Formats: sequence, structure tokens, C-alpha cells
Amino acid sequence: MDRRKFLGLGLAALALAPLTKLNATDFRKEKPDAWKAEKPADAIKALYGDIKPEEKGVTIKAPKLAENGGKIPVFVKSDIDAKSVAIFQDANPRAAVAVWTVPEDGIIDYGITIKMKGSGKITAIVEGKDGKFYSKVLPIEVSKGGCGG
Repeated sequence: MDRRKFLGLGLAALALAPLTKLNATDFRKEKPDAWKAEKPADAIKALYGDIKPEEKGVTIKAPKLAENGGKIPVFVKSDIDAKSVAIFQDANPRAAVAVWTVPEDGIIDYGITIKMKGSGKITAIVEGKDGKFYSKVLPIEVSKGGCGG
């Protein structure tokens, strides 16, 4: 098969292939009070309402002792069939860190690098498609001297 026919067939197949509809919510626009809240509980309430998340089904991976508070890697995983995932922290003036819309049949395995001005707790909230909320809280100590001491 020559190159032109191959490219033509490839483009035709691409045009006929069903495209997955991506649907993302601009949480900063839709829920601005969540981004102004100083405490995680207030930010969670502004984003999701008055909820009582179950403390199961969510994993947070981050260093227990962060050498550099300006660059802390945080990973959130879950097998829950979810609508959204949010991360909050209590060490900075604003509690909300990030919110993701989970695509249909999406896998929750998200990573982000955050900044914390001092030691505190990270909270991850997963909004399940079952109407329930799930959470995990992880304390992180930020090194004062930058060398673990």
C-alpha cells in the first residue's frame, strides 16, 4: 500500500471513530467560595455542601517529612467510580489545592506538586457516582532547616 492510501484510510478511520466527550467543570468559576476558604472544612463545604465523607477507599502518598515545603509531591489513588477528586491542605492561607473532574471510566491516579508554608494535613475527597463522599487525611511535617533537621 502506498503512503497516500495509508494516510487517507487512517484519516477516514479517525473521522468515523466515536470520539469520547470530555466534560470538565471549572470549579474556580462554579464554586469560587471554595477557593477563598482558609480552612479545609470550609472549602469542602463550599465545594460539596454539608457532607460526611467515609474514611475509606482513598489513598494519599506523600513524604511524611518534606525536606522542601515549596515542592511536595502528592499522589491520590482510588478504585471508587467517581465524579470528582479534590485536595485540600491546612498549612497555607487558602485551603483548596486542586479539583479534578473524573472522566467516564476514568482511573483515579492523580499526582500534583504542592507548596506548604509549614507542617499540616492534606485531605483528599472523592465524590462517588453513588452519591457518597470518601476521604483520606495525611499529616505532613515540613522540615524547618531544609535538611531534615
